[in-house]
This record gives sequence, structure tokens and C-alpha cells, in this order.
Amino acid sequence: MAIHSEAGKPAAQEQLVNVAHLISAYYSNKPDKSDVSQGVTFGTSGHRGSAFKNTFTDTHIAAISQALAEYRDANGITGPMYVGMDTHALSEAAFTTAIEVLAANQVKLVVQQERGYTPTPVISHAILDYNDGKDTGLADGVVITPSHNPPEDGGFKYNPPHGGPADSDVTNQIQARANALIQADLQGVKRMSYQIACDTGLVQEVDFSDNYINQLDQVVDMQAIANAGLKLGTDPLGGAGLHYWDKIAKRYGLNIDVVNRKVDHQFGFMRRDKDGKIRMDCSSQYAMAGLIDLKDRFDLAFGNDPDFDRHGIVTKTNGLMNPNHYLAVAIEYLYSHRKEWPADLKVGKTLVSSSMIDRVALDAGLTVAEMPVGFKWFVQGMLNSKIGFAGEESAGGIFLRRNGKPWATDKDGIILCLLAAEILAVTGKDPSEHYQAFTEKFGAPLYTRIDVAATHAQKQALSKADKNAITSTDLAGEPIISIQTHASGNNAAIGGVKVATENGWFAARPSGTEEIYKIYAESFNGEKHLQLLIEEAQKLVARIFENVT
Repeated sequence: MAIHSEAGKPAAQEQLVNVAHLISAYYSNKPDKSDVSQGVTFGTSGHRGSAFKNTFTDTHIAAISQALAEYRDANGITGPMYVGMDTHALSEAAFTTAIEVLAANQVKLVVQQERGYTPTPVISHAILDYNDGKDTGLADGVVITPSHNPPEDGGFKYNPPHGGPADSDVTNQIQARANALIQADLQGVKRMSYQIACDTGLVQEVDFSDNYINQLDQVVDMQAIANAGLKLGTDPLGGAGLHYWDKIAKRYGLNIDVVNRKVDHQFGFMRRDKDGKIRMDCSSQYAMAGLIDLKDRFDLAFGNDPDFDRHGIVTKTNGLMNPNHYLAVAIEYLYSHRKEWPADLKVGKTLVSSSMIDRVALDAGLTVAEMPVGFKWFVQGMLNSKIGFAGEESAGGIFLRRNGKPWATDKDGIILCLLAAEILAVTGKDPSEHYQAFTEKFGAPLYTRIDVAATHAQKQALSKADKNAITSTDLAGEPIISIQTHASGNNAAIGGVKVATENGWFAARPSGTEEIYKIYAESFNGEKHLQLLIEEAQKLVARIFENVT
């Protein structure tokens, strides 16, 4: 995709969302019951949509919340539900709807005091903390966020008692029941006013940040960071953890400069992403251009997306790091510096993450557990302390406490940022310098992802492809050494295909929300080889589509 001419530049006034119009649409617009695309759809990160498109409205959230309450009853989940939200405008509206419905169903709720914002990892951490050692009365949680999506979008995620993203067997139940309720014009949905809900005593207000921040030194060496006297900068991109950084700095004696303190439902302070849109993607050099411009002011800088489950690492030596590069560095550092970790801990990665991780792990004698796309696949491994670090190519990661016990089972952008500071403090080299050493030892890969138009039928065919669909023996001039339709880490279907050679690979997967499929590709043989991988990948996928009508 061509880079937009305004990429990296300040958002234009005319593209800012009309928040009043958006909130009005949330309450007034209704999904067309005859249009499946306007129903509830749980993808890898919950249900997402926009009120303007009739895909994220009061109707949707009321139905999902009722379905969720019924799921809890059916599965004996009787503990409190921790509810967090990010700074998207629709998150505020959906929060009200969810509280009204869940409280009417007698669900005990714990929320941030004064209707404040809560990062995704903090909810996951709170769930695990509450459930530690308990066999009954388990807690679960909800985070209302569309992650780094544009300002007009909304999202709703469910985290069961294991603290991580709900598996598809859970979300399928909730999705089916929610859509049935929508078809029945919400007959069966219990609801009370927000004020009455708060007066029932079912809604408890706490400051989630206290317990989370007080335990940070159990997962990151905060003393090492403080002792090094690092000058750190952060741009929270107007997200849910903005106020966490000052508290972290005070609690641990760190020098952290928050360069942007704005919370703005329009996100009008953002730089435009590669396609010219406003998107709070902390792994995008275009969205993060403002912080990158300031990189020389700091020993290290970082950013997060609105729900703080993703990270962007900015170094003096190389600007914004590619997420894949940082994951490889984080893995090597953690497994060589966490002396209390069990020696047999595996490394978790998605199958579309960089092969540099595999080369680093092999060199260190580590076992890689390669999973399908979606953080839900790492939950049990993290919960049971079988995986020490789990990461995905889109700048998400989580790792165990320093004693080898679980910290959280969802992505945590805060600790990934602090880990970068620990790496610099302990080794004297920033993560970019460590990655440069990797390239000298293992080679310098080039990685890309492209989107290709596809019909619904074509996407279905790709998602169900088997190994026999790939008849070629060579790819981009090298013999094919593996064809995968199932992840090696757990044998789960990847919903597409991955083909690898000694020095390159591609993976093709259909999008769950758009009429496109995605090609991920990586080459250790340079730009020409990378482009050849992409071209041949499209040809191989075209063969899968040949019999699709």
C-alpha cells in the first residue's frame, strides 16, 4: 500500500470525529437484523465496530452484557467482575450500558473510581490477583476498548477467570446469545438506570493503579532503572494509562517525562498513520512521529495504544524499533537474566512473528511454542508458567514475574516499555544496539505485511486450505522446507497457510472483519527476495481460489 502524502503529519481538522454525533448514533442507531454484518461478531480481540456503521451501539452492548451475565450464571462464576475502559468516546457510552445491564443481573462489579480509565493489562492482573489460591467465587473481567482503532470505533472484550482473552468456545456462546437477543428486540435483557445501579451497592469503585504499580518491581527490575538515572520519555497517545506514568515515576524514583498529557476523544493531537487516518498505533513510525522527533532528548522513549496492551520502543540509536526486533531482544534478555525462572520455560510467538526469534531461541537453547494469531493461545502457557515470554508481531507481549509466577495473561504494554529501560540500565546498551548485534550474528531479515482484496468465498477457501493446496516444491528460488496449516506449538488450525524455506517464509490469512486477506512475509536474503516471496505467495493463494465461485 502506498504511503499517504500526509502520513506522519498532524491530524487535519476536517477528519476529527464529531463526538456528539457519534454518541447520539450509539443510542439512536439500531443494527439491521437482516444484515449479518451488523450483528455481534467476536474476533481475536472481542467485538468491534462503530455506531456510524450500526455495528457498535447501545443495542449491541446491552445484548452482549446480558449474554455475558447468563454465561457467568451457567458456568458458576460468582466472584466480582472487573470492568475497565479506554479513552475512546464509545468506550464511555458502552461502559454505562454494560453497568446498567450487568448490575440488573446482580453481577458484582469493580470499576475505576470516578469513572476513570483502566489499561487492559491492569484488569488481567487484577483478575489473577483476586483468583490466586481460590477455587470458588472466581472473578472475571471486561475491557471496553477497540485497541488502536480510529476514534470513531468501539470495542468490547471479555476476560474469563484465567485473566486472558476469552477463547472462541466462550465467545461463540456469548456471540450467539447476544445475536438472538438482538433478533428478539432485546426481550430478555434486564436493565436498570446507571444511578440506580450505583445505588444498589453492586458497583464498587477502586483505584486499580495502586495494587498494579506497587507490584511492578516483582516483574521488572525497577531498582536497576532508578540506579541508572535514565532519562525516559513517554507518549501515552491519550490512552488509559496516561496517569500511571507519574505514579510509577514517584513510586520508584524514576525520571519519566510524559510529553503528551492530553485525553481527547477526537485524538486530535495525533500524527496521521501511513494511510492518512487517525490511528493510535504505537508501533507505527507515522503515528509515533511526534515522539520520534523528540528521541534525542531521552536515553529511551516509548508509547502505548489507548488500552495500553501494546508498546512502541524509541531509541536514540535507531528511532522507533520494529516490534519484531524488540521481541527478539526482550526474549534473549529475559531468558538470560531471570535466574529464578525454570530452565525449561518455552518461548511463545505467533506464527507470523519474525524468524529472528527462532534463531535467537535456537542459539540460546530455548524451545519455541509457535501459535496461531491471537493472544488467547498463550493464556494457559502463561497461567501455568510453562511459557516465560509470549509476544506477537503487532507489538504485544507479556512475561512472567521475576520469580517465575504469572503476572498477567493478557498483553501488557507498560511492562514491555519498562523492560526496555531495564535492558538499557543493566547492559548499558539500548534494545536497538542489542538487535544490531543479532543481525551481525544471524543475518538481517526484512519483514512486511500486505493486504489483498478477497471475496467472502475466497476468504473461506483460504481459511480451510490444507497442505495439498500448495503443489510447488520451491518458493522464491529456494526449496520449500515446511508447509503449515496448523501451528506447531499446539496443532491448532491457523486459518490459512504458512510456507517456509531456509531464508524466507510467507503466511496468508483471511481478515476476520474486512474483505481482504493478509500476506506476511520475511526474507533473510534482501529486498528483491522479499518482493519475490510476496509475488509467489499471491500466485499460490490464487491457485487456492481457482475453484471458488
